[in-house]
Amino acid sequence: MIPPYVLLYKEVCQTPLEAITAWKVANPLYTDIPASYAGRLDPMAEGMLLVLLGEECKRQEKYRGLDKEYEIEVLLDFSTDTGDVLGMPIYASVETRPSPAEIKNVLRRQTGTKTVAYPVFSSKTISGKPLFLYALEGTLGTIEIPRHNETIYSIKQESLFEIPAEELHARIQSMLSKAPRSDEPSKELGADFRQDEIREKWSSLFEEIPHRTYTVLTLSVACASGTYMRTLAERIGADLDTKGLCLSIKRTRMGTRRSVFGYPVWNSLR
Repeated sequence: MIPPYVLLYKEVCQTPLEAITAWKVANPLYTDIPASYAGRLDPMAEGMLLVLLGEECKRQEKYRGLDKEYEIEVLLDFSTDTGDVLGMPIYASVETRPSPAEIKNVLRRQTGTKTVAYPVFSSKTISGKPLFLYALEGTLGTIEIPRHNETIYSIKQESLFEIPAEELHARIQSMLSKAPRSDEPSKELGADFRQDEIREKWSSLFEEIPHRTYTVLTLSVACASGTYMRTLAERIGADLDTKGLCLSIKRTRMGTRRSVFGYPVWNSLR
């Protein structure tokens, strides 16, 4: 009997299709079974990917409102135009060392429901075209960026650590080296995510900025569907009078707050 869904673990820079293909290779019984994912994950994000199987692929709508939980690392004093490391970086030219009380107040202010603009580097479509293509084309000025509600139930600080500039640069370059590319003509504009230009910009930036340590907040976030961790990191940075971006994003749970799907279940169907 075919189960309605399987929970897979998407790696950093792995596409959802690549995760599904790898699972089918490991589970040949399902090679010819239709599969589609419910709930996107950014290219630089990892974690739970809910994949519908067989006839359940026709019922995607009932899975679109599932609550999510994430573990994220928020890097302070940097921003990018994407909100994660796969973007053009800017250094804030400040050295932020928030106190426990400051962090607590910021996280409290970020909980609840807020009406915010969609990230310009997102798959939200306007007139049949995703926002990220407008951003890459430089035509964002021709459209009005839509807004939507984001609800965050809770944010818990797990840790705070300092990372030296050299280690941070090496980590970012390692992540960028895994970024996917595509040779498909239909994806020519956004196929490589500007990653060569982005790598060069990060390298030149680290040659210019002080050789100091940088603050990273590790957070656990429970939220409603449609909440972007990248923009949350930006808001946390702004609330601390600096810049912020997601150094890492890991989706750890999906489901309602009363009935949660746990992860990972990579080997459960073997």
